[in-house]
Parts: sequence; structure tokens; C-alpha cells
Amino acid sequence: MRLRHRILAAGMAGVALVPAAAVTALAAPGAPGVRGGDTTSPVEKKRVDRVPTPKLGWYKCYGDAECTTVRLPLDYDDPKGATTEIAILRRKAQNPKKRIGSLFVNPGGPGGQGTAIAYQAPAFLSADVLDRFDIVGFDPRGIGFSSNVACFKSTRDQTLALTGMDVAFPVGAKQEAAYIKSAKALGKGCSTTGKKMAGSMSTAEAARDMDVLRRAVGDKKLSYLGFSYGTALGQYYANMFPDRLRAVAVDGVINPVSWVGTRKTSGQILDDRLRSADGAYKALREILVRCGKAGKAKCDFAAFGDPVKNFDVLAKRLKAKPADIEGAKVTYADLVGGTLGELYDPSGYAYIDEMVTDLWKATSPASTAAQAAAARKALAGRIAERRAAVERQKESAEKVSAKDFPYDNGFDAFSGVTCTDGLHPKKAGKWPTLTAASDKRAPYFGRAWGWGTVQCAGDAWKVRDEDAYTGPFNRRTNAPVLFVGDYYDPATNYNDAVSSSKLLPNSRLLSSNSWGHTAYGTSACVTKAVDAYLVRAALPPAGKVCVGDVQPFADNPEQAPATRGPADASAMATQVKAAGQGTKLPPVATRVPSSILLGTR
Repeated sequence: MRLRHRILAAGMAGVALVPAAAVTALAAPGAPGVRGGDTTSPVEKKRVDRVPTPKLGWYKCYGDAECTTVRLPLDYDDPKGATTEIAILRRKAQNPKKRIGSLFVNPGGPGGQGTAIAYQAPAFLSADVLDRFDIVGFDPRGIGFSSNVACFKSTRDQTLALTGMDVAFPVGAKQEAAYIKSAKALGKGCSTTGKKMAGSMSTAEAARDMDVLRRAVGDKKLSYLGFSYGTALGQYYANMFPDRLRAVAVDGVINPVSWVGTRKTSGQILDDRLRSADGAYKALREILVRCGKAGKAKCDFAAFGDPVKNFDVLAKRLKAKPADIEGAKVTYADLVGGTLGELYDPSGYAYIDEMVTDLWKATSPASTAAQAAAARKALAGRIAERRAAVERQKESAEKVSAKDFPYDNGFDAFSGVTCTDGLHPKKAGKWPTLTAASDKRAPYFGRAWGWGTVQCAGDAWKVRDEDAYTGPFNRRTNAPVLFVGDYYDPATNYNDAVSSSKLLPNSRLLSSNSWGHTAYGTSACVTKAVDAYLVRAALPPAGKVCVGDVQPFADNPEQAPATRGPADASAMATQVKAAGQGTKLPPVATRVPSSILLGTR
């Protein structure tokens, strides 16, 4: 299907989930720069600079955007060999007289679509940024509207192979065995059927593509705004092409050394290096502590006693026996997955309170029959609403072709990057033990995050990209990189923002006492600082700490009343917010456990 039709079919309604793009500028006055910085290596120069500058044949698409596709080398060591198609979408600068250049944006993932977040730019970028930049997004190779990776020959083969992964994450030996079996099938499929593309999807290849596209849009230096996994792409670019930056801002940071791994850490599962689970637990525990302090007047769950202890009691109840909510089973994994989903939203604390309160009433021996029935009815209504929303999303997606049912390559795309980029334990059979240890360190979320990469195990994943970049990640860039980290991010641990900023000698860290995944758009202070850096090259003061606009159980005058559908404890396990309301939240795609992404990309 042609790109124009595919975009219209998808409706550009939101970005695919799961956690970089670039902002480029035309030698803007006052652009940041540092003398004596590192330069692009001769090897990388040869790879990208010998590729002819693509001619971008823009055409109008989806009303007020422009689209095009270009073909780039599948292997930059063989520029005249096989190619892959890359889809690009841009929104022209709203004030051409003030135009600085092009700002590339990426929502994360791996698996998120740069085209979608560029299309949605007016929903989350400030007027000043929209006036001065063409907002450009490209779908990384293998993903979205670009040439797709497909690890199975048909939707039927894929569905049958991945049956064991149709849970938020496995609990118990039976589910774990089924999950590992399916994960191995995924790894095998990507290493055989999908090998050609999966072996060419490393983050380094996306960074090379971005450098060629920077040249194609006419910018001498790169300007970039990346979220979540997009921060890894931004850092790869900064280290591979350290003399080609104008401004790079990354929000919701992944430490690239942890992402790739080292000999010493190669036996660890990815999340034991990234510690996303620790960030999620930190956020949940603080919400429960604040719930107790706020009392039942502001937090319903506080009515039953200590919220921290009672959440654990509720979790153990569901682990021992799933709740029967009028025919729908709500499991322990549903509770954890649903909670994790809500932690992505700064306002999610209110829905966590609502969800656990109803689950408590529905399962507590102390509840009266009337209380339990009312709670089950409320939960059942929310489950039905969420399922209906999921069905509506499916109906608005691409229609069934005459050949086969639509092939959802979300797992394939996530794995094609994650497994190829870094080091992972050799045997999938070790995951039950490894994730159990993670869960002791980071209760509830250790397993939820840890199981997302079992398909990357050495006895499952065989394909490699010989040109994957593994460092160094401490190059001195010609322009400073701005790192943004929020204290209570449940997906990209704040500590990664700190450690990553220390890797690059010429960088600045902006911290925020914020909630949810990423801080841009959820903290006016962060948004203003990032905008000033992108537009005027003005860095925030060293040591600057912002505060999020929404704080749990506090009076939040800037917070709009909740308008989205209520959360539920079952379908929430597969639903993480990708877009905010109004112009507050960027539609950030996130690096989340692939198990939780099933059916939501």
C-alpha cells in the first residue's frame, strides 16, 4: 500500500508504543559550539558521506503535512547494494521568516513511529518551536511505514507461535515455560525468516540514516528531540557524529553503556542494567505513601489502612487466586501491568487509587456482599469500556487484505533493535531465576520488566548486525547535549539521566521532580528550558531542578479534570498511555516490556 494511503488508513491517531530523532539547523546565530571536540571517525565518514544526498519528493498528506519515502543502503558498507525504504513526514515551520531549520523528533520504543509524533507535533510542542522549525519524523528501518521487519511468514504462524506470550508477564512455572517456548520461536523467526531486516536494524543504522536525512533536508548540523528509547538514538548519534550537532535534547534517558552491556554485565538481563523496575517501584511506593498521608478524604485506598502494606496484601490475594469480576479474570499480572500503565501518566495516581480500591472491596473478606457486588460491577464496567476502546482501535486500523489478516510486527520491531544492539544472557531457561531475583530487588515490577527481553537470549536470538555500534559513549561533542530526567519515571530510571550526562564531557543535566514517563510537556519549567535550548541554544543553569505540574493527592490548579475513560484492572495490563490531553503531554512512545505491548502498538 502506498505511504499516503497507509497513513490515511492508520489515521495517525497515535504513536505505536514502546522508549530518537533529530533537530537540524542551518548555522543558526548563537548555535552552541565547543572548540577542540572529537570528530566523526574515518570509518563512519566513509559510510555515510559517500551515499548520495537523497532528493526528497514531498507531497501533501493527511491534510496539512508532507510525506515522502527514500531508499537508503541496507548495509552502509555496501552503498550500491540492497536498499531499504524509509518513510518521512514533516510539518513546515509556521513562521518561515523565523525558520532555523529542521527538528527531527522520535517518540522511542524501540518500535515507535517518528512519522506519527511529527504529525502530532502541534499537540505537544510550543508555538515558538513550531514557528521556527520544520518538524521532521522518520520511521526507523523495519518499523511503521518504512520497510517492515517480519519474523514470521504469516499472521497465522505468528499468532500460533506467540500464544505463550499473551500475558502481561508470566507467573508460575507453567506460564513461564509457555512464555519461553514462544520467545524462542520469536527469536528463531527473526534469526531466519526476518534475518535480512532484523540484522540491519541496530540503533547505529538508524543514526546513520538520520545523518543522511539531515543532509537531505539541507541542514549542516543536527538538531534533535528524542524521548525514552529515542534518547539512546540521540546519544548514539552524538557519539558517532560528534562534530555534526547543533542541539540535541533527550528526555527519559537510557544509559547507552547499560543498553549495550559489557563483558562484566553480559550475563544480566537488560533491566538489571537499566533498572526500569526500580524506577517503577519507587514511583508506586511514593504514591502509596502520599496516599496514606493525604488520608481517605483525598485517597480512597487510605480508608483501609496503610496503603503500602495493603497493596502488597492485594497483590498476594490475586497471586493466590485471580479475582472473578463478573466472568472476567483479574490476575496478579493484570494488577501489576495495569499499575505500571498508569504510572506512565502524571495523573495516573488517581486511577491507581480507583483501581486498587475497587479490587480491594471486591476481594476483601471484610467487605459486605453489597460492597463487593458494587465494586465488581464498577470494575466490570471499566473492563467492558476498555475492551470496547481496544476494539475501536482495531477497527480503525488497516483493513484486511485479500491475501491475509494484517501482520502486527510490534514484537518483531522491538526485538529487532533491542536484541541486536546489546548483550544478553545465553540461555532463555535462566529467565525465571533471574527475574525472580529482580522482583526481590524491585517488588512487582522486576518480573514485569525483566521478561520483556527473553527472546534476546543467546539460544533464541542468532542474528547480528556486524556494524552495530558498541561505543565509546564519552565523546566530546561540538555542541552540548541536554539530558532531562524526572525523579519518578517508571520506565527510564532517573539515575540513567545522571550517569549518561556524566559520560559526555560536554553536556548538561536538567532534573525534575516530576511524575509519569518523560518530563517535557508535564512540567512547564522543563518545557520552557528545553524550548530555550532548542531555539536559542540557551542551556539551563547547572544543577537546575524543576517541579512537575501534577503532584499526587495535592491540589493541582493546572490539572484539567479527568476526561478519559476510567481505568480497569484487566485490560489495563495491555494499555499504556501514548498521548496526553491538549498540549500538555507529548505522544511519547515508550521502552516498555514487550509483553505489555502485545496488541497495543
